[in-house]
Amino acid sequence: MMLDHAACHAAVEAKDRRYDGVFFIAVTSTGIYCRCVCSARTPKPQNRRFFPSAAAAEEAGFRPCLLCRPELAPGYSRLEATDRIATQALRAIEAGSLDEGTVDDLAAKVGVSERHLRRAIVSAFGASPIALAQTHRLLTAKRLLRDTDLSITEVAFAAGFQSLRRFNALFQARYGMAPQRIRAQRRSTAEGQAAITLRLAARGSFDSPGALAFLADRIVPAVERIDGEAYTRTLYFEGVKSPVPIRLSFSEQGVTVETSPDPVSVVRPLLARVARAFDLDTDIAAVDAHLARSPLLAPDVASDPGVRLVCGLDPFEIAVRAVIGQQISVAAARTVVGRLCALAGEPLGQGASLAPEEPYNGLARAFPQPHAVAALTPEALMALGLTGRRAQTLLALSARVADDPSLLSPLRPEEHHAALLEIPGIGPWTASYIALRALGDADAFPAGDLVLQQATGLNAKHLEEAAQAWRPYRGYAVLRLWRRAAQLKRRAE
Repeated sequence: MMLDHAACHAAVEAKDRRYDGVFFIAVTSTGIYCRCVCSARTPKPQNRRFFPSAAAAEEAGFRPCLLCRPELAPGYSRLEATDRIATQALRAIEAGSLDEGTVDDLAAKVGVSERHLRRAIVSAFGASPIALAQTHRLLTAKRLLRDTDLSITEVAFAAGFQSLRRFNALFQARYGMAPQRIRAQRRSTAEGQAAITLRLAARGSFDSPGALAFLADRIVPAVERIDGEAYTRTLYFEGVKSPVPIRLSFSEQGVTVETSPDPVSVVRPLLARVARAFDLDTDIAAVDAHLARSPLLAPDVASDPGVRLVCGLDPFEIAVRAVIGQQISVAAARTVVGRLCALAGEPLGQGASLAPEEPYNGLARAFPQPHAVAALTPEALMALGLTGRRAQTLLALSARVADDPSLLSPLRPEEHHAALLEIPGIGPWTASYIALRALGDADAFPAGDLVLQQATGLNAKHLEEAAQAWRPYRGYAVLRLWRRAAQLKRRAE
């Protein structure tokens, strides 16, 4: 990635938060690299070097600042077509795809050659896939040492290292200190920490009421709950047999994530999943600026800035809700989803918890996994309130995902969109909705959506033509137009 050095210098001088995590500044006189918002004395211009990623700075021999803590910088998603492959791969790396897998494996998941993937990643982030993975592990470990009471052994494995010896050696070699030195800065909260608590910062403003409202409209009692600004539920993770309890707290700055320290292996994939689900890494100001050029959307952007692409934490769950919700209200769909969870969701017993005195935090069931739904009969689903055709669609979808979980992977959303259309009963609208809300496809666009047509006064053909100017952010336009339609409906009532 070619950095605009003049802009970088200006951001450093102003400690401009808009550029926090977009680039990192290395100080040649100290051998340290920082965030542009670091509160330390601003280095002289001749002593500054700029890097597009923490990995690039570390490959050049710089160590992370202990004051501004680069590991806490907001992530940075590049949604332009030329960088989308690199961003998708980076998200997979941050979730742990290279802990045991290879770059060839990752390239296959993204749908490009290994050579093309390496070239795209180096171009976007200034470092190789392996370097990005190694730096992310080290920075994650640094964060866990400072912000949790996990033992050093637990930190090593939570960060993705396969051995404590390798972790200690690499930490010492890269940072010039032992992990114990970072741990010494930690003020232990209590003996036997009940939960791991970590903060994820949003890039720019974060509409926490909007995120909570999206969840609250679809809440299924006993499976999830909202208490004030906090949302609690369980999630399944690959390689972990039992569902894991999580609690998310929302603020204008981003999301605070709590999870059980058992097992620690879920920490990195959980953080990556939350960041993607709530669109924390996107430069939302840049998206708004792009959409504001459209006369059709400019008033919406001006009156309601910062609308993010909020997705679901479980792509299969969102896909199930999309099928169930075809041609019925959100409230009616929520009722049927609740019945499905009662029928096929795993009961939660005495398992991992965020609070030892409250197993599973008062939740009774987890959302059903694909194989559990696929094992049901059409008659059982029809008894929940589904039509026969919709029951068959739900069974076909569940069987496909149980057989091939990658069908709902956020990587290669365009191909998954096409694959969803092959399932009987899933048409263009449902496939587009799943791409939008389950896969986080920023350019997903259900042109046939009647609500979009009512909100704009355009038919499907003219709407699709107008939407070409919104690329690659058509998904954000969809959310804005749905909001507009909801406001118009409230006023009419």
